[in-house]
Amino acid sequence: MNNDTDFRPLADRMRPKTIDSYIGQAHILGETKPLRMAIEQGRLHSMVYWGPPGTGKTTLARLITKSCDAQFLSISAVLSGVKDIRAAIVKAKQYREVYDKETVLFVDEVHRFNKSQQDAFLPYVEDGTITFIGATTENPSFELNNALLSRVRVYVLKSLTTDNIKSILDIALNDSQVGLGKLELSLDDATFNKLAEVVDGDARRALNILEIVSDLSEKGVVTEALLNDVLVEGFSRRFDKSGEAFYDQISALHKSVRGSDPDAALYWFLRMIDGGCDPFYVARRVVRIASEDVGNADPRGLRLALDAWETQERLGSPEGELAIAQAIIYLACAAKSNAVYKAFSTAMQDVRETGTKEVPLHLRNAPTSLMASLNYGKDYHYPHDAQDGYVAGENYFPDDMKDKTYYYPVNRGLEIKIAEKLTLLKERNKSSRKSK
Repeated sequence: MNNDTDFRPLADRMRPKTIDSYIGQAHILGETKPLRMAIEQGRLHSMVYWGPPGTGKTTLARLITKSCDAQFLSISAVLSGVKDIRAAIVKAKQYREVYDKETVLFVDEVHRFNKSQQDAFLPYVEDGTITFIGATTENPSFELNNALLSRVRVYVLKSLTTDNIKSILDIALNDSQVGLGKLELSLDDATFNKLAEVVDGDARRALNILEIVSDLSEKGVVTEALLNDVLVEGFSRRFDKSGEAFYDQISALHKSVRGSDPDAALYWFLRMIDGGCDPFYVARRVVRIASEDVGNADPRGLRLALDAWETQERLGSPEGELAIAQAIIYLACAAKSNAVYKAFSTAMQDVRETGTKEVPLHLRNAPTSLMASLNYGKDYHYPHDAQDGYVAGENYFPDDMKDKTYYYPVNRGLEIKIAEKLTLLKERNKSSRKSK
């Protein structure tokens, strides 16, 4: 047990006190990087830190505040509202009047504030009452309004590497002041490495687990069995069912299928399923992929995708997920064509731009004598009565619209044969129209 009189959690006690002791984020904190220079020179500017949990967003905000000898105020968008924002502004103004120093207002999980709440910061950021620092795990482009984004600089923080986590754990195990050094804990290499790997780049999570296993250890010996008991299933995986991580992963799955990589496609599918994604969402997307990226190069792909969807409906998990995986692998291996998708998009553009054109009389049905007297269906040639089931030279577009080609089959899969047939039919059309 840790008998230190400081009852703060280990993760809080272990916050680095200087920028030199801060581990990770070298891409923004390297010697010549703007943020590092701002911290060292004590120059404040409003900013937003965007990155996964446990990457040091709060710590970084505290470090830059300390380096600038400013007041640090913190609110959480989960628990706060406009009233709390106003109270912080009052404190900032009072601090400026009494000490003639700046105030950093740190807003954790700023993406949880709605647009009007975010607007409450604007005048005070604009007039310098506060230096705004926000922290978010969500893409600021989607979650923050443009007015606030235009007044801040966004810094992207990355998940810590396994080596970063090992360095942090090593400090925690050996530091006798704020870490667990006094306990002289014993972890073998396998246990230590597993702890560093299982936390998915989250330093706070790593330190929390270390603190728990230290409390539960017998005579300071932390075994892999004890670590496994503490870890809950799914502990190492990061996924959300509606945020950017969700859309990033479905995008990766789609692009892996399009790129004919069945192994990567299967990996992303299982990442999503493991994270709690609804299998029916993936099934719908797979049907879309079958039309958009495989199309008529292999029409069997669409049928297989629909069969997988139906299997999921009938059997549920995990049997249905295996069928979806089968469809994903098939589509990844199939010949690819986006010809149908491109034809659809181009034709839709014409539909929207050319107005409501009349259907030619010869293409209309004439179920009544009146309609027949108005020449509905007159001069229509029934293809099944023609040679090879095709009426050469017939026009199926509106009368005042030139023939268009939307569908260009690719030179892959079944579309090779489709292209050959369409080329032959177009030649017959040309010959027929020249002879008229």
